[in-house]
Amino acid sequence: MKTKTRKQVISILGALGIGLACLQAAAAPEFPPLPEVKGDTVPDKGTFNIKFSIGTTQSGAQYRGLEYFKKIVEQRSEGRVNVKLFHSAQLGDDLQAVSSLQAGTLEMTAPSTSPLVGMLPQLAVFDLPFLFPTPADADRVLDGEIGQRMLKDASGQGFVAIGWAENGYRQLTNSKTAVQTPDDLAGLKVRTMQNPIHIDIWRTLGANPTPMSFAELFTALEQGVVDGQENPWITISSSRFNEVQPYATETNHVYTPFMTLVSERFWNRLPAEYQALLVDASKEMGIYERHVSRTMNDQLKAEMKASNMNVTELTPEQVAVFQEHLEPVYEKWKSQIGEDLVDAILSKN
Repeated sequence: MKTKTRKQVISILGALGIGLACLQAAAAPEFPPLPEVKGDTVPDKGTFNIKFSIGTTQSGAQYRGLEYFKKIVEQRSEGRVNVKLFHSAQLGDDLQAVSSLQAGTLEMTAPSTSPLVGMLPQLAVFDLPFLFPTPADADRVLDGEIGQRMLKDASGQGFVAIGWAENGYRQLTNSKTAVQTPDDLAGLKVRTMQNPIHIDIWRTLGANPTPMSFAELFTALEQGVVDGQENPWITISSSRFNEVQPYATETNHVYTPFMTLVSERFWNRLPAEYQALLVDASKEMGIYERHVSRTMNDQLKAEMKASNMNVTELTPEQVAVFQEHLEPVYEKWKSQIGEDLVDAILSKN
């Protein structure tokens, strides 16, 4: 029997519904050492165990951030608060993990904001195109009054929101052509999440948006069921989309954060000193994770170029053309999300 190629194996796994993330989970990259933990230890208020689950793999910046969170919490509590990490949706995807928080069977998770829009409509603001022109704009909003108010408003549905981290900017890849203008997207089948704003973005640009499970995506790209997809560089690299997508455009069209959540049942059992510890650790984790994420993005983009992927980096003038085309998306969704929130964020850029 002939040895199966990697692509054939992935196709078989995809047909069986086995996500590529599971295939990649064991291949964690070499990260720099975690920062030293500073700050005072907290008083002894008993022992607690935290299961912290995420949907992304251990090869990404998010998991590295969680390792720093674990280090901070365990050192400052002198081991009285123990944190066990779970990656690659081992305890369920983002929505399943949130349900577990509400049921009190899981202590912490940090989902992407997009899947939470059904229960927290205000989070749809992060799906608007070109909301944050630069990472510094995102930091200014998330770390400032607006971000803190959004955390407070998100709490109370069986979980407490205590911090932000970075999923990152989404980029376009495809198998057909180098995309530099909206005209280049005409008729292109682009896989999207089942997200109405994302679907509107690509339809408005002239593409053919095709919602699809991520587990099916590599096989769909390989077989030409869809022509392209959009995800952060870390996902493009870890999923090896460059093997079936010769073209990429660094569009930075949507910036998606992670939101750190704690089960409300667990939170209410914690003494105030431990609650403060988790909040502080979450903030420090977010700062560190963003640094790792952005460093990795630059490295991974360079790796994609080295793999002979044709990477187009848009000029400010080219980005402005995309923004102009997408103004109707803002007009459609602004009132549904909340004009005050959208305007407040835009005023910070």
